[in-house]
Amino acid sequence: DNYHPNRERIALVMQNQTIDGEIQTWDSQALQLGPELRNTYGSHFKHIVMASKSLSPILSVGDRKLVKSGRYMEPAAPEMLTLKMLKGTRAGLSDPNSILLAESVSRAFFDDTDPVGKLMKIDNDRAVKVAGVYEDLPQSSSFAELTFIAPWDLLIKSQGYDKKLSWGNSWFQAFVQIADQADMDKVSSAIKLAKWERVKNLSEGPYKPYKSELFLHPMSRWHLYGEFKNGVNTGGRIQYVWMYGIIGAFVLLLACINFMNLSTARSEKRAKEVGIRKTFGSVRVQLITQFYSESLLVAFFAFVLSLLLVVLALPFFNGVAGKQMSIPWGNPLFWLACLGFSLLTGLIAGSYPALYLSSFVPIKVLKGTFKVGRLAAVPRKALVVVQFTVSITLIIGTIIVFRQIQHTKDRPIGFSRAGLLSIPMKADEVRKGYKALRNDLLSTRTAVELSQSETQATSAGVTNGGLQWRGKPEGMQDEQVTVAVTHEFGKTVDWKIKEGRDFSRAFTTDSSGFILNEEAVKYMGFKQPIGEQVKAFGRTYTVIGVVKNMVMESPYNPIRPSIFYIDNFKRAFYINIKINPQMSASEALVTIEAAFKKLNPNTPFEYKFADDDYDAKFRAEERIGKLARFFAVLAIFISCLGLFGLASFVAEQRTKEIGIRKVLGASVPTLWHMLSKDFVVLIIISLLIATPIAYYFMNEWIQKYTYRTELSWWIFALTAVGALLITLMTVSYQAIKAALIDPVKSLRAE
Repeated sequence: DNYHPNRERIALVMQNQTIDGEIQTWDSQALQLGPELRNTYGSHFKHIVMASKSLSPILSVGDRKLVKSGRYMEPAAPEMLTLKMLKGTRAGLSDPNSILLAESVSRAFFDDTDPVGKLMKIDNDRAVKVAGVYEDLPQSSSFAELTFIAPWDLLIKSQGYDKKLSWGNSWFQAFVQIADQADMDKVSSAIKLAKWERVKNLSEGPYKPYKSELFLHPMSRWHLYGEFKNGVNTGGRIQYVWMYGIIGAFVLLLACINFMNLSTARSEKRAKEVGIRKTFGSVRVQLITQFYSESLLVAFFAFVLSLLLVVLALPFFNGVAGKQMSIPWGNPLFWLACLGFSLLTGLIAGSYPALYLSSFVPIKVLKGTFKVGRLAAVPRKALVVVQFTVSITLIIGTIIVFRQIQHTKDRPIGFSRAGLLSIPMKADEVRKGYKALRNDLLSTRTAVELSQSETQATSAGVTNGGLQWRGKPEGMQDEQVTVAVTHEFGKTVDWKIKEGRDFSRAFTTDSSGFILNEEAVKYMGFKQPIGEQVKAFGRTYTVIGVVKNMVMESPYNPIRPSIFYIDNFKRAFYINIKINPQMSASEALVTIEAAFKKLNPNTPFEYKFADDDYDAKFRAEERIGKLARFFAVLAIFISCLGLFGLASFVAEQRTKEIGIRKVLGASVPTLWHMLSKDFVVLIIISLLIATPIAYYFMNEWIQKYTYRTELSWWIFALTAVGALLITLMTVSYQAIKAALIDPVKSLRAE
């Protein structure tokens, strides 16, 4: 959001609602909030902008029709967001029948001609005049999807929202820019009870308002700090930034450890060099400088190589991370940070070798009495333990992340996603022609069943409270997901009837019937739910059926109480189609699109498979899994490189010992065992350290999921076996190679 210069002073007005003893945080508001903030708290703000949530209507100019994402916003929005106008001015939205277009949308409709003053339509019925064109917002902006802005008043008046919506309808968003001298926290505190003061006196009859408290969530925190739990900001994406940053630092540390280990391992070979330099007058500071220079040179060459690797890997990484990042070649801060980081790496990697090698006593070295001794190997062994502790922890973490994703994917979802298609109804022609469309697709056997619904089967965006039922506790503030559907919805999504029956056109009374999910039955405390009556929406409904819980929201969250009722085409926004399993999806889509085009030939055909929509709910966790897997493989690879180098050095140091043992009758397996056992002991120590660390952190991580996997013992056992096998494979090459050397060659120098 750095694209917006005022981001430190822009905020989203959010609210904490206390519902049934639990605090829920919403980013939506009632349309009355805008005037209330202006009239009562206006001095605190420079701009107040009420806005719809992101919409995707049909924009049309003549016969050219495209579906574009944008918002209805109040006139101050372009100024608040500091849009870079290419045509017209930021004041364009002051005309209630105007529209501002992003440059890409302007080109799509008007090519390179000036669009200002030209007419277009929104959803085929609202005629607007283009008042300006602004530069497309970058993907790194929270408003990246804002490809058009239409006037707020146009939405409110055309839909009659000002007459039929109350404080209880939180359908919109409120953005503010605080006054230049104002403090964000103080303004947030000032408006805290702005809504509650207006609704608390409406607590008459069964419909009691929820206790609500407003607060400002600054734009600078939207992207990384967007998670709230029980009314408290618990973080968000910042957790991943820290997690990958820490893992990256540990992986780099592994490489530094390799440098330290291999440098000090060859200390005997460099001992004479140190002795001669000291004899000729070199002081310790000069030797330390020399060894630091070597490590800094290695770090600098590594930095140059890393730039090449980043250039090659960036497209892959962007794909995994879902970003559009590039190397900022012209940014001096980038180069300063990279060179500073390389310098720090070189200093860390060179610290132990520089201090250790420069400490040698020249007289011992040159007399040939210098031996590093057994204690000299202790730091190296400790560093190997650190390396594999990090690597093993990452492996365990990767397995648990993968298990959590698979565990949730295998969760029963209560309906069938296979071949289930969802199509938004954006044109009246489709609404009016639905029956003909249904008959067409059923007669051609393209679809098994069709229905309409207020939301998609993989979404639960509408909730209601204030319902009354027998046994409801006094003062309970209830909230349920409510979904308006047509009679065939259950057959289309293939939900599972647990009690009672499905909706049926054979029963005219079903227009006053409710079907509850299992969670709603538990929530309302019904022992025998069939036949129970519930007062809602100003009338009385009878429970005719109970269905198994359907996973309509995040598969990681608990199921919410849900109620389904007959809509009779009043609140239907989606058509659900169950494709005939005997027909291929591509073939069916051609027929379905043709049937839609017959009703409305100029409207773009949009659709979404329930499978794709459901799978999208796993993207964040799958991204974590992919990156964790990459880091784990990288950590093991670096650790094994160091182990391979150390094994090579140890085998070289013990060449003569091996030769003597062979002459005395030692076999190759015996020598392999002798050279490998020390490394295996180090890995076992690493396992003993890494296992409780990994258990603690991964147990903390999975606690945030209501539906979670178990930390089974076999995960740790499998990791232990894998780590030991990798170690033995790495060490065995050098060990067996040394054991196979002809002892005559090994001992010839003696």
